[in-house]
Amino acid sequence: MRVFRAKTVDEVTDALRERLGVAVADRFERCFTDTLEAAIEPLSDGTAFVITGDIPAMWLRDSTAQLAPYLHFLADDELLADTVAAVSKRQLALVLRDPYANAFNRDDDGRGHQEDLTEQSGWVWERKYEIDSLCYPIQLAYDLWRATGRTDHLGSFAAAAWAAITVLRAEQDHERLSTYRFQRRDCPPSDTLVREGRGTLVAPNGLSWSAFRPSDDACELGYNIPGNAFAVVVLRYTGELAREVLHDDALAQEADALSGELDRAIRAHGVVVQEGIGEILAYEVDGRGSDVRMDDSNVPSLLSLPLIGWCAADDPLYLATREFILSDRNPYFHRGAAASGLGSPHTPPGTIWPIGLAIQGLTALDHEEKVDLLNTMVATDAGTGLMHESFDKDDSTTFTREWFSWANAMFCELVLDVAGLRSYVREPDALGIES
Repeated sequence: MRVFRAKTVDEVTDALRERLGVAVADRFERCFTDTLEAAIEPLSDGTAFVITGDIPAMWLRDSTAQLAPYLHFLADDELLADTVAAVSKRQLALVLRDPYANAFNRDDDGRGHQEDLTEQSGWVWERKYEIDSLCYPIQLAYDLWRATGRTDHLGSFAAAAWAAITVLRAEQDHERLSTYRFQRRDCPPSDTLVREGRGTLVAPNGLSWSAFRPSDDACELGYNIPGNAFAVVVLRYTGELAREVLHDDALAQEADALSGELDRAIRAHGVVVQEGIGEILAYEVDGRGSDVRMDDSNVPSLLSLPLIGWCAADDPLYLATREFILSDRNPYFHRGAAASGLGSPHTPPGTIWPIGLAIQGLTALDHEEKVDLLNTMVATDAGTGLMHESFDKDDSTTFTREWFSWANAMFCELVLDVAGLRSYVREPDALGIES
């Protein structure tokens, strides 16, 4: 079943050949069509299931990020817009099925990590609670509305939004109010939670707790700052949709109130002083005086804050944080013979993530920096024409995950940005977020 017009791909690729050359355009065409043709499965119930690539499960995070480069063309491709709407409907239904799960099966077939010690079900591939997993479905539903004006995908939006808010509220007091527990046997420490599945001890400070990071690694400290920043933004989206489309004042007021609380808590408890730079954002804090200073390629990240809409790219606090992230002071920034860029503790030491390179380019103020990063991504694809999860900083032919659809999507986003064809951009100022 077709999920897009071939004409859309042809028109965009032809424009890219003229603006950026054959090498970039050919890789773009392969990455752009790969997700549409191989990762999305329309279902008989009017929804669509999206696998992440070489893992046959649907991540709420990945399935939103995988669709990012298509948002710019929805107004001219009704079939593509219908596909995004089908994915959005599926996501909202999955949030209602289990708001603590991050990845789901196509059917109630018990695939995935059924041996985990948590409230698992046959629909759930993995039940690692990540604050971003609640945010991404809201973002996609909002983006589709903003890009096209359509509302037919919002039938269960209010219920899913209330489910998300209920979890975010409970996790503001994780020790007292949360019932979530997660343990996995015979695994690396990053795949399970300490303290019998409760995670490291935190003290309430207004932030909302997360068990795992967007990398699916356990949080070292429970309050993930990029995740909370993402929640600030999507709760404002929720308020806007509730007022303008759903006419639900109660939902709008609660979403706006929680967004404000989280934003104030980030600025009060997520800012630390880094020697030689000044005030920057920590990656994680615990409300008890400890913080983690690093960044990870997986989004939401500190590097991605302008992209997700929390701040402007020239925000002074962001620029100071970016200086830290893209330096040797960040333990996951790597320099090598093949490239220099942001990595992740999720992959082997010294590996760089194409997603991190793309996010650096998409948030750069300087066009030449964007071009340089795009050229680096082209040069480090190991001759495959596709992006990978990570590659060795000194040898890009050594890489992890041959098929990782999210990375392909972020490459496409950077290509469109450099070519001046990335038309759908989130503006933080329009949300009234403080800079």
